[in-house]
Amino acid sequence: MKLPSNFYKPLAIGAPLPIRELPARPERMIHFFPPHNEKMRSKVPDLITAVDVLLGNLEDAIPADAKEAARAGFIEVAKRFDSPETGLWVRINALNSPWVLDDVLEIVSAVGNKLDVMMLPKVEGPWDIHFLDQLLAQLEAKHSVTKPILIHAILETAQGVKNVEAIASASPRMHGMSLGPADLAASRGMKTTRVGGGHPFYGVLADAGEGEEKRAFFQQDLWHYTVGRMVDACVSSGIRAFYGPFGDFSDDQACEAQFRNAFLQGCVGAWSLHPRQIEIAKRVFSPDVAEVRFAKRILEAMPDGTGAAMIDGKMQDDATWKQAKVIVDLAKLVSKKDPAFAAAYGL
Repeated sequence: MKLPSNFYKPLAIGAPLPIRELPARPERMIHFFPPHNEKMRSKVPDLITAVDVLLGNLEDAIPADAKEAARAGFIEVAKRFDSPETGLWVRINALNSPWVLDDVLEIVSAVGNKLDVMMLPKVEGPWDIHFLDQLLAQLEAKHSVTKPILIHAILETAQGVKNVEAIASASPRMHGMSLGPADLAASRGMKTTRVGGGHPFYGVLADAGEGEEKRAFFQQDLWHYTVGRMVDACVSSGIRAFYGPFGDFSDDQACEAQFRNAFLQGCVGAWSLHPRQIEIAKRVFSPDVAEVRFAKRILEAMPDGTGAAMIDGKMQDDATWKQAKVIVDLAKLVSKKDPAFAAAYGL
């Protein structure tokens, strides 16, 4: 166990000091692109202005014979990347894969100072974070990387969910976690082939009434429990929670519903795997205009967050002040990225 007195000390001589607070920036969508695909790499300049986070994917969905090309393609994109308002991330291969060591060694040596976050798949416990944490520190020192590369864990195994609190607090490099519903479903033995979203057979039946009328069936959210556990673990450790992928690109309504459930539970963003999901994530993970304007009135009525106030016949106190501050703070971050939202919010 790392002693508290050593928690914020670099793990290698010459590595940068670990950060004590995450950078304040909107991360409503983490947009994945396949770096081995030259056509997709050519679209990156347009994507940079449209998304909050651009992520080069080296893991799932990249064929085994294209892994090295994907790594080289990401490095090529990263070398040309120059957009401080947009995050640059990479999802490396899993720690038990034959490609992961070269992923980390080559990317940090070539573009370590450009990279914000390294996403680690299939994290099962704090030991996975500790391994990557130490390796990154050694490479940062060797290649004169001036700011620490953060780690984002994907929660996609039953053991990972079991250890979620320990993972969240494993290192000051921890940026956050994303739910990986497809691999998690397989790990748990869940009976679904869907990538995120609900299932028509998972729900509750209304009570039986008199007669033979058909009883109503209400579909439930398969991921409610796991998202709640992940959010609690992340927020209590000062890091961020994200919903992961929604695989049905033809069903925008279901995608929006799943994203909105995650947003209401405390997630700050979600993955976008298709360009049409970028706008869905913007719409969902940006605070509602009416809510922001009302929240601003609460803060104005209670500047120091104490006491109570009546606004439109509703009592506001220190608890609702805290809720209002969460909404307004998020609206301010979004406004820096999107002038249209800034105008709508009156910020």
